[in-house]
Amino acid sequence: MSGAFDARSLAVVVFLGFVAVSLLLCGLAAADQDDPEHFYAGGGSGLGPAGAGLAIAGDYISAATLLSTTGAVALAGFDGILFAAATVASLVLVMRILAEPLRRKGVFTLGDFLADRLGDPSVRRALGITTLVVLAPLLLVQLATAGRVMAAMFGLPDGALTGCTVASGALMVCYSAVGGMRGTGYIQILKVAVVLAAVTLLAGLVLVRYGWNPFALFDAARRGSGTGGAYARPGLQFGHTVAGALDLLGFQLTLLLGAACMPHIMMRLHPMRDRRTVRRATLWASVPVAFLCLGVVVVGFGASALLGREVLRAADPAGGTALLMVTGALDPGAGGPRESLLFACVACAVFATTLAAVAGITLAAASSLARDFTAKARTRTAVRSGRSAGREILRARLFVVLIGALCVWVSAFTHDRNPQVLLSLSFAACASVLPPVLLYALFRPGFSARGVRWTVYGTLPLTVALMVFSPAVSGTPVALLPDRDFHWFPLQTPGLITIPAGFLLGYLGSRTGRARRVREPGRENRTAFIAQ
Repeated sequence: MSGAFDARSLAVVVFLGFVAVSLLLCGLAAADQDDPEHFYAGGGSGLGPAGAGLAIAGDYISAATLLSTTGAVALAGFDGILFAAATVASLVLVMRILAEPLRRKGVFTLGDFLADRLGDPSVRRALGITTLVVLAPLLLVQLATAGRVMAAMFGLPDGALTGCTVASGALMVCYSAVGGMRGTGYIQILKVAVVLAAVTLLAGLVLVRYGWNPFALFDAARRGSGTGGAYARPGLQFGHTVAGALDLLGFQLTLLLGAACMPHIMMRLHPMRDRRTVRRATLWASVPVAFLCLGVVVVGFGASALLGREVLRAADPAGGTALLMVTGALDPGAGGPRESLLFACVACAVFATTLAAVAGITLAAASSLARDFTAKARTRTAVRSGRSAGREILRARLFVVLIGALCVWVSAFTHDRNPQVLLSLSFAACASVLPPVLLYALFRPGFSARGVRWTVYGTLPLTVALMVFSPAVSGTPVALLPDRDFHWFPLQTPGLITIPAGFLLGYLGSRTGRARRVREPGRENRTAFIAQ
């Protein structure tokens, strides 16, 4: 009993310490938040290359990275390794291909960037809709996870989930509304340090159990999985059928492109000053994420080796609790996983991860509402005018509160649902719309605002429809509605259909309509064609 008391006391101390430090950082960042350049962009490159890179790494490290990937490695072996590798590859992709072209002073959202790039403000609303469709499911999952982790960390019953979610939402609103982009950046940097320390500790303890021999660890994980040689081959997650192979390919492609183009990641790329800053930030972002994913793979193997497939699936069919459950196996004298001091430390790290993630996502969604839906066009000069700038920042802060309240209310009804469906919808929508739009706008002469609208308004409904009638929603034991079966689309992730559809619609849309010749912003010697 004293062990449980010590663990929960430590959890309270660590939790309160993280909250106090993060609120202090937000308060320090709030000194000049009435300036849009500071609220939306953190005052340009005020964090420096190292800070900007670590903040991007913090945005990449989400609850899905920690919990879902650990579970995938524990239950599906090689497939989980592929998912971890895709996470790292997507970050390298965005930093090497998109970071430099997306730099632009006075641009704060994707709607800003495309309106400025194409010279047509009509794309703002389309990009704003895309931002909300992509971020809303992701925010619900992160917020619900924060509530569950807080309840587990303090040893509270399931009836306290709503209260824990409300508390997490209140902290999220404070971080986003007070600190702005710089404040959430500070929190992301703090989160990276906390999470890396926790995962490194767990991975080290797992390796110690097997004499620092990764081959012995993998053999034990394969035996614990109960799947034999299939654990070391791709296809265990979705099955070895043709549909399973297509699902695996589609999931990898969706994860690679979707993680690379998330709107809250894009917001951190606009303020970077020059190529040197981008190159240095790439290193500071990529190394921590790669190191973390390596640690997650080790911990996933440890969960399979120490607990076994049946125990993990009994707690969560998707393996989402593997990261927390392995702490009990590594500290057997504690009397249970929730009475372990190790559990308290790891739970605090997971909570820090989810809380920082929801703060960044909320700020991105509120920024899009404030800028992409409230006016048809904004010039960078108009944004800087004092009175209008103050009104816009106030509007953005009100949207933060509105989004926080709405998401807390909705997440209270989704605690007992499989979050993988919402994650799949978020990543599929992002991968199907934003890569075609951004790549065409950056690298294809003649891409037009009509192409943007065709991509958004054609691909988003297709993605939602295929997800609704997929096995992820009905017809399987781990579906959102396991007791119903109305699916006809055979794949759990529609990316193999919707991603090519997004590129095709963008191409066809930009080829139609009457074109007028305009000057491309910032490049007086070049022109672009924009469809009317």
